Amino acid sequence: MERDMSETTFRRELANALRFLAVDAVEQAKSGHPGAPMGMADIAEVLWRDHLKHNPANPQWPDRDRFVLSNGHGSMLLYGLLHLSGYDLPLEELKNFRQLGSKTAGHPEVGHTPGVETTTGPLGQGLTNAVGMALAEKLLARRYNRPGHAIVDHRTWVFVGDGCLMEGISHEASSLAGVWGLDKLVCFYDDNGISIDGHVAGWFRDDTPARFRAYGWRVIGPIDGHDSAAVAAAIAEAKAGSKESAGKPTLIVCRTQIGWGSPNKVGSHDVHGAPLGAAEAAATRAALGWPHGPFEVPDSLRAAWSARAAGAAAEAGWQAKFAAYRAQYPELAGEFERTQAGGLPENWPAIRTELLSAAGSREGAVASRKSSQNCLDLLVDRVPELLGGSADLTGSNLTAGKASIALHDAAVNAVPNYISYGVREFGMTAIMNGVALHGGLIPYGGTFAVFSDYARNAIRMSALMQQRVIHVLTHDSIGLGEDGPTHQPVEHASSLRIIPGLDVWRPCDELETAVAWTAALERVDGNSGPSALLLSRQNLPQYGAAEGRTEGASRGGYVLSEADGPLQAVIVATGSEVMLAMQAQQALAAQGVAVRVVSMPCTRRFDRQPSAWKKQVLPPEVCRVAIEAGQTDFWRKYVGLDGEVLGIDEFGASAPAPALYQHFGLTADKLVQTVLRSIVSAGGSDGDF
Repeated sequence: MERDMSETTFRRELANALRFLAVDAVEQAKSGHPGAPMGMADIAEVLWRDHLKHNPANPQWPDRDRFVLSNGHGSMLLYGLLHLSGYDLPLEELKNFRQLGSKTAGHPEVGHTPGVETTTGPLGQGLTNAVGMALAEKLLARRYNRPGHAIVDHRTWVFVGDGCLMEGISHEASSLAGVWGLDKLVCFYDDNGISIDGHVAGWFRDDTPARFRAYGWRVIGPIDGHDSAAVAAAIAEAKAGSKESAGKPTLIVCRTQIGWGSPNKVGSHDVHGAPLGAAEAAATRAALGWPHGPFEVPDSLRAAWSARAAGAAAEAGWQAKFAAYRAQYPELAGEFERTQAGGLPENWPAIRTELLSAAGSREGAVASRKSSQNCLDLLVDRVPELLGGSADLTGSNLTAGKASIALHDAAVNAVPNYISYGVREFGMTAIMNGVALHGGLIPYGGTFAVFSDYARNAIRMSALMQQRVIHVLTHDSIGLGEDGPTHQPVEHASSLRIIPGLDVWRPCDELETAVAWTAALERVDGNSGPSALLLSRQNLPQYGAAEGRTEGASRGGYVLSEADGPLQAVIVATGSEVMLAMQAQQALAAQGVAVRVVSMPCTRRFDRQPSAWKKQVLPPEVCRVAIEAGQTDFWRKYVGLDGEVLGIDEFGASAPAPALYQHFGLTADKLVQTVLRSIVSAGGSDGDF
C-alpha cells in the first residue's frame, strides 16, 4: 500500500489495522469485546499518531502523556495501539490474547503489559484514576516547575463509554476534576448508545454534555467519531484552549457505532462482548476492503504507526530540558528523580528513628487516630511527596498534620499537600490510586472504617495493582459509641484482611501506630502494595518502647507481655482490645495462671514471617484465646478449632462505648473466664484455680 492515496483514506486504513487486530485476536481467543475497538479505532488513530506524547522504548518516562482506557473491556484496542506504536508487545502476544501467561490479559493490567498505565475493567474507575493522574501532574508542576523550566508538562487522555458514565464514581471524580481545574485532562466519550443489555435509552438518558458543563468542564461536540478530520479538529481545540475554557477539563463527545464496519452486527449489543464469528469477520473484511489475513498488517501501515523515532526525540528533548533544570536547581532535580523512582528521602533512617522514638516515649491515654496525627505532624514536614486527604472527615480522621496545606485554600505560591475530597469515599480512593500510578507522590486518605465499604473495590484495585496507597480508617469498632450500628464496623477488619496484598494494621498504641506508618511508607520494590490503618476513636494506654518491641511490631505479631511463670495460655489481641488482654493477664497472674499477651497489629505481616518466629510467638502446644471487637471467624486460623475467640458476630448498638463493651461481653472479666475455660478444655489444669 502506498501513501499516494488520500489522507482520509490512508487514515481509515490505519484505523482498520487496529480494528482487525482486535477482530482477529477476539476471534482466535473465542472470547473478548470487539465492538469498542472497532468503534473507537478512528479516534485512537488520530490521538496516538498525532498528539500523544510517549516513548515506546521507555514506558516510564516521567513527562509522558498518560492514556487510560477506562472502558477496559475493549482492551484489544489498547494492545493494538501498543503493538503498532512499537512497545515491547510482539504480535505473538496479541495472538495469545486472554491466554494464561500472556501479556494481553482480558482487561489491561498495569505492570503486566508495557505501556498500560492502570488496570481497568471495573467501569468508571479508569476515568477516576485519570483524574488522579491529572491531579498529580498539576501538583507536581506546582512543586517543581520554575520560570523557563517546565519539566512537568503533560496531558492525561482517557477513553470512556456509557458504562463508565453510568457508574456513580464517574460523578464523584468528574465533579472534583471540575473543581480542581484539571485543564490537561481530556476525555473522549464513546457515545454509541449500546451496553450489554442493548440500547441504553431504556436505562440511561442523561444529557451528558449538560451534566459535564455543570461540573465545570468544557464540552466539545458531539462530533462524528468516525471522521478523522472532525476528531483532529476537536483535539486541536482541546489543546489550544481559550479564555472561556481556561482551567476546565475537556469532554469530547464522539458519536460512534459499536462494531463499526461489521455489516450485520454494527450498532448492536451482539458485538459488545462476543467474537464476530468467522463468517461475520470475513464479511467485515470484505465490507472494509481489508484483503489481509488474520493478524497481517502491511509494512507501510506499520511504518506509519511506529512512534519509536518520534518518542525517542521527544524524550531526548525533555532530557535536555531536565539537564538545564538540574544545573540551576540541583536539589529540586534530585528530589524529583528520587520521588519518581519511589524512594524515600535520603535521611529516611533518621526520620524513622525520630518518629519511633517520639512515639515510644508518648505517655497517657491517646486515641490511635490522634497517634496517627502525631506521626503525620512529623512525616508531612519531612516527606514532601506525601499527599494527604479525607472524605469530608478531616477533623475526625485527624489526617491533616501541622505542615499540611489544603488545595482548596492554598496561597498562590504555596505547594498543596492535602485534599478535601468531600463526601466521596469511592472517588477519593480511586483518585489516590491514580495519583500513586502517576508517580512522584504517596497518597493517603481518611474516612470512617465502616465506610470502607463504599471504597472497597478501589481498595481492592490498589492491592491488585500493588500501589503504595495508605487508607486511614478511623472509628474502627463499637468503641466509637453513640453513633450506633450504622457507623460501627463489625465485619470490616476481617473483610479487609482477606484482600490479597493489603496490609491491614490495627495498632494498640502510638508506637505501633508509628510502626504502621513506617511500614506503609516502606512498601516499595518487591514489597509494593497498599496499607490500611484501622484507628480508634477512644483513648488507649501506651506500652512504651521496651527492647525489641519496635522490631516485633514490624513483624506484625509479637509478645507484648510475657507470662510470669510456666506458660499456660496465650491471649492474642489487636488495637483497643490489647488493653483488655493486659488487664486479664494481671487478673490471671493473681490467680497463679501464667499467660502471654501477643499483640498482632498486622496479621498479614505476621503471616509473612518465618515459621520459627510464628511458633516462637504462638507455641503450638499452648492453648490460645483471641479477642477483637469484630467478627470472630477470621481468628480461627490463629487459635485453632480448639481455641476460643471473643468478638462480635452481630451488629452494634447506640450507646456510650463502655456500655457497649459490657453489653457485648468484651471485658477483662469475660476474657479471664474464657482463658480459664480454655486451659481446662486443653487439659492444662484440673480447673482448681
